[in-house]
Amino acid sequence: MRQVVISGSGVFTPEAIITNAELVEAFNAYADKQNALHSKEIEAGEQEPIPHSNEEFIFKASGIERRHVMDKEGVLNPDIMHPQLRQREIEEPGIMTEMAIHAAKDALAKARKTAADVDAVICAASNHERAYPAIAIEIQDALGIDGFGFDMNVACSSATFGIQSAADMIRSGSANCILMVNPEICSGHLEWRDRDCHFIFGDVCTAVVLEEKSQASSDTQFEILATRCLTQFSNNIRNNNGFLRRSRPDGVADRRDMQFMQNGRQVFKQVVPIVSDMVVKHCSDEGVDPTKLDRMWLHQANKSMNDFIGRKVLGRVPEPSEQPNILQEYANTSSAGSIIAFSQNSDDLVAGSLGIICSFGAGYSVGNVIVKRL
Repeated sequence: MRQVVISGSGVFTPEAIITNAELVEAFNAYADKQNALHSKEIEAGEQEPIPHSNEEFIFKASGIERRHVMDKEGVLNPDIMHPQLRQREIEEPGIMTEMAIHAAKDALAKARKTAADVDAVICAASNHERAYPAIAIEIQDALGIDGFGFDMNVACSSATFGIQSAADMIRSGSANCILMVNPEICSGHLEWRDRDCHFIFGDVCTAVVLEEKSQASSDTQFEILATRCLTQFSNNIRNNNGFLRRSRPDGVADRRDMQFMQNGRQVFKQVVPIVSDMVVKHCSDEGVDPTKLDRMWLHQANKSMNDFIGRKVLGRVPEPSEQPNILQEYANTSSAGSIIAFSQNSDDLVAGSLGIICSFGAGYSVGNVIVKRL
């Protein structure tokens, strides 16, 4: 069977930044307006007032300090509380394609590849801006890549599932080089009016180039030793929006379940052991001592979750360099989080170093990629 390497990675980071202080100010202004508007119902005990948010609560709950977004003004406007992204003409590239081009060009340059070298594009993300044509095909066209492209969605595990899909195609010989991109506009599906989750997400796009080992020529290469995916159904993270929305007889346009929603405590309680056990077992099955991993690039959803998983896998408290954390800067960027951590914290590893890219989220879903620095 042919061997596969990750030969390049890239990250597109939006310029606009929302700090926790800015987010709290906007949310509290929204809460005050809503509480004033419904003061009679609140006084009568028919409705609960919306409580204020605060920076201490956000950081303690998540470890997040700021997030990058494609639009800042709409999110911070108490009368809007969501990004405002202009309607594009049908002839224009979509916003996900626009984001992906930046990350893809960076990844291709690091891999020392051009569009002519790429056989396929996979666009793996937690949400897609339209049903069809596939975003991947639009990215393929924008970059001038022959071959084929397709979209896939496994929520926060989309990138690792995308890597396994690409690696399997290269191992089988159906492709030699694949570009896998993760344009995540998480600000679009986040409910910014919900105190329990309004701070969680940010926007970003990541990309990796995967190719057959003998064809790789980049300075930094990571051989994929093994991949593993797992899914287990749960409603604890859910978003019910979709193209059938208008067909529903209730006709409610602003239902809460049409945006991201989760039972955070249950997610923590259930997902942490699933991920920890899977990483340990996967490594052991592949002859890798999990306690000897040089680096863990984990999904960036919650610092406490990652700290717990790190301790469970390594059998001790990980050093910051062993388990890079980018949450404080990017917040949760869904499938892109583990790839940001990998892209920004991998060049320093020496040949022979072992690491694991691990993502997890709605589904539940978990994806592992065990790699070795060449």
